[in-house]
Amino acid sequence: MSDQKLLSLNSVSYDIDQLRLLSDITIDIAVNETVSLIGPNGAGKSTLVKLILGLITPTHGHITAHQPLQLSYVPQRFSVPPILPLRVQDLLAQADKKRLTPTQRDFIFDNLSLTSLLIRQMRNLSGGETQRVLLARALLDKPNLLILDEPMQGLDPETEVWLYQFIDKLPDFLRCAMLVVSHDLHWVMKGSRRVICLNKHICCEGQPSELAVTTEFQRLFGHHYEQPYVHKPHACEHHAPHEM
Repeated sequence: MSDQKLLSLNSVSYDIDQLRLLSDITIDIAVNETVSLIGPNGAGKSTLVKLILGLITPTHGHITAHQPLQLSYVPQRFSVPPILPLRVQDLLAQADKKRLTPTQRDFIFDNLSLTSLLIRQMRNLSGGETQRVLLARALLDKPNLLILDEPMQGLDPETEVWLYQFIDKLPDFLRCAMLVVSHDLHWVMKGSRRVICLNKHICCEGQPSELAVTTEFQRLFGHHYEQPYVHKPHACEHHAPHEM
């Protein structure tokens, strides 16, 4: 990971009418850094992603890109209306073909096993096939910030492991900063170098070993995740989640 900053959120808050959805969010994301974002249902994770994507504007504070951003996004859900004919190759053709060489594009197609899917309709793909296609579509634009929103939801364990390994071992020409919104705590705590816990504000952040045995983390996630870590507790109130 580089120490060079890619994106900064500085005291960012977001309100809808009189309701504050996010409060005083300050985050730096470095070049090629992977950050995992966790938190209970309603914590503001989707709002934070929308702010970073530029879909909404902060009510307070500001977001600064320290170099030109090339953003890619893999959504939590992707559905195609039955009336719309959209083949895999049609979706992938929307990528900027100038950003990668033919050899680099072939790497993505081969490693995500896309060739046999190209003429298939998107609406007829399995969950794992859909995620592979969406990840390929995101990578074909060669982002320097890739946002993955619950990328493993609905996948079988074998596909989860395979896809996480692919993401974790991207070749140099695809390396980028990643923000991974995930409820898969075993991957978050094993595969992440930095975790941010959000509950409308940043409750805590740091390496997994610094977070996992806090009273607050155990209150949120203890029934999902059991692994000893050494950590100093912090004072932040949470409520039990339904889903993340």
